[in-house]
Amino acid sequence: MLACAAVLLAACSNTPPPPVVSSSASPVSTSTTKTPSQVVVGVDDVLGGYNPHNLADASQVTSALSQLLLPSVFRPKDDGSVELDKNLMKSAEVVSQQPFTVAYTIRPDASWSDSAPIAAEDFAYLREAMRDQPGVIGAAGYRLISDIQSREGGKRVEVTFSKPYPGWQTLFGNLLPAHLLKDAPNGWQGALATAFPAVGGPYSIKGLDTARGEITLERNERYWEKPSALDRIVLRAADQEGTLAALRSGNDQFAMTRTDGTGLKRLGELGSAVQLHTVARPTVAQILLRPVSSTLSDPKVREGVTALIDRGKLIAEATDGGPSDKLRADAQVRVPSAPGFQPTIPAPGPPSAADPVKGEELLKSAGYAKEAGTWRKNGKNLSLVVASPAKQEPYATIAKELTAQLVAAGIEVNAIAPQPRELFSTLLAMPVLNGIQQTTPEGAGNVGIDIAVIGQVTGGADVASTLASSFGCRPDQLADKTKAVVPANPLGFCDPALQPSIDAALTGATPAADALSALEPELWRRNVAIPLFQLADTLAIGSGISGVTAGPPMVGPFGSAVNWTRGPK
Repeated sequence: MLACAAVLLAACSNTPPPPVVSSSASPVSTSTTKTPSQVVVGVDDVLGGYNPHNLADASQVTSALSQLLLPSVFRPKDDGSVELDKNLMKSAEVVSQQPFTVAYTIRPDASWSDSAPIAAEDFAYLREAMRDQPGVIGAAGYRLISDIQSREGGKRVEVTFSKPYPGWQTLFGNLLPAHLLKDAPNGWQGALATAFPAVGGPYSIKGLDTARGEITLERNERYWEKPSALDRIVLRAADQEGTLAALRSGNDQFAMTRTDGTGLKRLGELGSAVQLHTVARPTVAQILLRPVSSTLSDPKVREGVTALIDRGKLIAEATDGGPSDKLRADAQVRVPSAPGFQPTIPAPGPPSAADPVKGEELLKSAGYAKEAGTWRKNGKNLSLVVASPAKQEPYATIAKELTAQLVAAGIEVNAIAPQPRELFSTLLAMPVLNGIQQTTPEGAGNVGIDIAVIGQVTGGADVASTLASSFGCRPDQLADKTKAVVPANPLGFCDPALQPSIDAALTGATPAADALSALEPELWRRNVAIPLFQLADTLAIGSGISGVTAGPPMVGPFGSAVNWTRGPK
């Protein structure tokens, strides 16, 4: 079925379809047939999509698959820095300061699994999508690119930036096969929604069965570099109880799962046979009080609502004693697992702790009065739409508790849980005119979201890029305020007063640390984002496998999969 999908996608491109190579035919059974070496990895879920550049798809399985299947220019090292991936690249270097230009030279033998070369068109495709599409991760650096030139048959890529960009090494990770995706049905939003049409890593997809909760990967025989030691890796979804049983029995060689306090305790009871590690994700669970909402555009209302929220209870409910409980996100940009992290959250008082009296005073000053236990203004209830991605944790739990808190405080709440891709590509991307999201009278886009409970992904090691991607404007967003534009981020935040400082950090004119020292207090004062905690998984390494480590910070173990072997730890 996957082979058919690849052929159909190829038929929509300008590249002739590759010869079909069946992956389903079983070898003839003989007495000398070697049993394939494989490991089984327990995970929480295997449901799509799998595009590592989309916020809607951000998950542990998407991260794992991107490391196993997709090529990247730079890879993270164990110390958190990045290095050139020479499995893909010959070189990548700044060749000009005026204009700022980076030249990338791709290995001649690097190719996709359908034999198409990995080339300049893959760089251009990713840049265009990251520049233009809503709901992507780490867009700011791509928006600085002014031109991409293909040289030497596509194997040399010259990328010119409109401004200097010190964070350029964070770009062009997880390249996608442009020749198959650029003309595919549903375009970018359909890219990797259910499968991978071609891969460029040490493994390829053998089977992807979401109904059974299993993804089977096999050694990519067309990979041009060191072949993987294992023949097969199986990602198998299970609940907490199932994962424990599989580790205990040895059916799973290791597991990478979200755990609560009870789960951690029970994993610990497995004893020395299982090694436990906490692996923090580059994702922070947040509450976004969107200033593009007609209701929350009033700073007093945002501040009042913020004061009514019990942040500590939200964190306790969602983490339930798991590893994320120790990773409270007490800053707007830096993540708590990063070295040298320092809290910047104002304390005491909101948003660190609820203050119902202050909240009521602020709502009154904004023109609201409490009638029969409900806040009203001009004959209308104070009503907020709270959205979270469907069936995704911890966001569903947070949204439920948040809704209960707001309703108890006298605010009417309409809680919705749209599909993740609809949430990020449509509802949180409604055009903004004069600072307010423009709803339409018909269709799915008619629900204006006031509060979003989502995960914000840092997108890389460069904090200035994270700052600009999370809180910055599009380059042309401030030029014509009479024109409706898609917001630059899910928050819908674009502040002309703060943008020069954000730009200065992004381009290196101001050290990122200095910029954050000035900007973090301002972001807290705006009451637009309430970070809660950094997501973290528990890595439980059992018996029967060697070579698995916790991996680089916020990346995890899958980058070293080519070296895994069956055998004692």
